[in-house]
Amino acid sequence: MTSPYANSEFATLRRVAMRYAGDFARDLDGPDLHPVLARQQTTSTWAPYSATKVRAQQDTLIELLRGRGSEVVLLDDAPGCSAQHYPRDIGFVIDHVLVMARLNSAHRRPEAAALTELVAGAPYVVQLADGTIEGGDVALHHGSVLVGLSEETTITGIRALQDALDGHGIDREVRPVDFATAGIVHLDDHFTIAAPGTALIHREVFPPAQLRWFEAQFDLIDVSDDEARAVQANVLAISPGTVVVAEGSDHIAAQLTARGIEVLAVDYSEVTRIPGSLRCTTLPLNRH
Repeated sequence: MTSPYANSEFATLRRVAMRYAGDFARDLDGPDLHPVLARQQTTSTWAPYSATKVRAQQDTLIELLRGRGSEVVLLDDAPGCSAQHYPRDIGFVIDHVLVMARLNSAHRRPEAAALTELVAGAPYVVQLADGTIEGGDVALHHGSVLVGLSEETTITGIRALQDALDGHGIDREVRPVDFATAGIVHLDDHFTIAAPGTALIHREVFPPAQLRWFEAQFDLIDVSDDEARAVQANVLAISPGTVVVAEGSDHIAAQLTARGIEVLAVDYSEVTRIPGSLRCTTLPLNRH
């Protein structure tokens, strides 16, 4: 395959992996509900989706990306995995290294098999030694890597990522991002870098010290509680001046437009029935 490369969240998207949704097969209630999912249901909205509708909405995004010059690679099906259309979580590219995520949820681990096959022959692929870390918690920023300490990512995983980057000569600080509440699914549902120097943020889930750090680094666009529950912060930058948002994200779209950023909207209403949106359904392999 073409050697993976990405050094920011917003460089032009040249190659991206996606995977169509499978059937919804997860129990969202009942006496045996996993405690992590129970906590996540306090901060986000969960409902069964129609796989047919999700795939149709993914096709709209695929057409948009291809029309903008991105090569879209479709991953093989992962039967029984209700979140398989969120490949962002199973791996991420930092500079010249593709990192295989260590997934926290056992029911999601089969999703990684297709990525293993895809990256066969890539020159720099990292298997982390310990902990858990998922791509929805990872964001590239200047000389650092921001990693949210969500329900799915541990400080041990963050340390393992730092060790791996050091071992490959990547001079980036892996910086943990703290939350003020339990039940966070992933960082990118509450904070996303949308363009150079510009980020979306749902302030309510971050402690004061973390907010002060964000304020010193970015021009922040506030996302309300309702917008966060609708996963509207989970946007996808496809170039330094172009961002794809979900239809209905009118406030966010207006704020981005006011900053001179081109906004493209797609209907992702069925995708967002479980927490995730445009960023989650795309795994950038090459950004230049």
